[in-house]
Amino acid sequence: MLFSSIPFLFYFLPCVVLLYIATPKRLKNLTLLVGSLVFYAWGEPRLVLLMLLTVFFGYILGLLTEKYPQHKKLFLWLALAVGLGFLGYFKYVDFFIENINAVTGLSIPLLKVTLPIGISFYTFQLISYNIDVYRGTVPAQRNFIDLAAYISLFPQLIAGPIVRYSDVALQLRERTHSIDKIAVGIRRFIIGLSKKVLIANVLGEICESFKASGDKSVVFFWVYAAAFCLHVYFDFSGYSDMAIGLGKLFGFDFLENFNYPYISKSITEFWRRWHMSLGSWFRDYVYIPLGGSRVGKARLLLNILVVWMLTGFWHGADWNFIVWGLYFAVLLVIEKVFLLERLKKSKVISRIYLLLLVMISFVIFNAASMDEALHYIGGMFGAGGYPLLSAETVFCLKNYAVVFVLAVIGATPVPKLLAQKSKAAAALEPVALLLLLTAVTAYLVDGSFNPFLYFRF
Repeated sequence: MLFSSIPFLFYFLPCVVLLYIATPKRLKNLTLLVGSLVFYAWGEPRLVLLMLLTVFFGYILGLLTEKYPQHKKLFLWLALAVGLGFLGYFKYVDFFIENINAVTGLSIPLLKVTLPIGISFYTFQLISYNIDVYRGTVPAQRNFIDLAAYISLFPQLIAGPIVRYSDVALQLRERTHSIDKIAVGIRRFIIGLSKKVLIANVLGEICESFKASGDKSVVFFWVYAAAFCLHVYFDFSGYSDMAIGLGKLFGFDFLENFNYPYISKSITEFWRRWHMSLGSWFRDYVYIPLGGSRVGKARLLLNILVVWMLTGFWHGADWNFIVWGLYFAVLLVIEKVFLLERLKKSKVISRIYLLLLVMISFVIFNAASMDEALHYIGGMFGAGGYPLLSAETVFCLKNYAVVFVLAVIGATPVPKLLAQKSKAAAALEPVALLLLLTAVTAYLVDGSFNPFLYFRF
C-alpha cells in the first residue's frame, strides 16, 4: 500500500489512528503491530510470515546473547546469518544465478523469487538491534510484541528512514502524545505527500517520456538527468517526511533522513546530507568495525571500497548499483586524498562539480543496464550523433518548466527560510496545507502517474 494512495489516506490511516486513540496505553504497541501487519499484508499477505519469522529469530537470539554472554559471538553470527540469509535469498539469488550462468556457460534456471517490500530496511534494523545487544549498548527486548512493533512499524517499514532500536527503545515503553505533536506530524506528512505526488510524480513523467522518445537530443539527455535527480530526491525525501510525520502521530520521534543534499559543495558533504540513516548505519556497523580511518592507506582504501560496494548492492541486485556505489567510493577517496581542500576555495565551482557528478551517478543508478548507462552518459556529452536540440525537447521544456523551477527551489532551504521569516505564514499554514491535500487528492483520484522508486529496495 502506498502512502500516496486513496485507500491509505482515506481508509487505512483514519481507521488505525482512531483505533490507536481508543486503545489503552498498555496495548498501543499491539494496535500498531496489528495495523502494520495489515498494511504489509495489503500487498504481500504471504510474506508477512517471513517478516515475523525474521523478527522471531532476532528476538530469541537477542535474549540468548544477553543470557549467555560467553556465547554472544555465536549468537551474533547466527543473527547475521538469518537476517542476511533471508535478504540474500529473496533479493539476490537470481542475480548470482545469472552471473554464474554468464561466467560458466551453464543454464541454471532462475528462481524468480518475489522481492518482499521493505526487506532491506527491516533486515538492517533487526541486524542493528542484535549488534547493539551484543555490544551491550541496549538491553535485549523481552516483549516480542514491542520488538515486532518496532520492526514492522508501518510509517517507516517500506522506505525508511532506517530507525535504530537504540533511538526508539525508550519510546516503545513510554512516549508522549500531544495536540502540538500531532499538528507537527500532520503538517510534515502533508508536505511530504505533496513533494511526492505534485513534484516527484510529475518529474517521473518527464523521465518516462524521455525513455520512450524517438526524438532524443543532447539537451534532452541533460533534461532527463536533471529530472531524475530531482525526482529521486522528492520521491524518497517525500516518503521520509511522511514517515517522520506519521511517527509523530503515534508518539515517535524519528531522526531526519535528508538535509538539502543538492546544496552540498562536495561528494563527502552530499553523503552527509543524503539518506543519512543509511550512511550512518554503514559507518557504525561496517566501516568502523573494519577499522575506519584509523588504519594504513591501503586498508583505508579497501574499507571505503567495501562499504560503498555494499551500499550500492544494498540498493539493488544489478551491476549498475554496484558500479554506482564504487563510483562514489572512487570520488570519496579522491576528495579525501587531495581534492576536498581545493573545493573549499570556490563555492561556485564546487557546486557545479557536485551537481555534475551526482547527475552522472543517478543516470547509472536508474539505467536498466550498464550499456544503457554508458549510452545515456555518452549522449549527454554529444556521443551517438544526437542533435543538440529536438522538437520534443523544446516541448518538454515548455510543458514542464514550472515544475522544474519549483523542484529546483524546493530542493534548497529557501522555502523553509521564507516561511520562517514570514509573519503571515503561521496564520496561512492551515489553509495552505488544506489546499495541498485537496490538490494531491485530485491528482490521485485522476489516476495519474504514481510509482514509488524505493519499493524495489
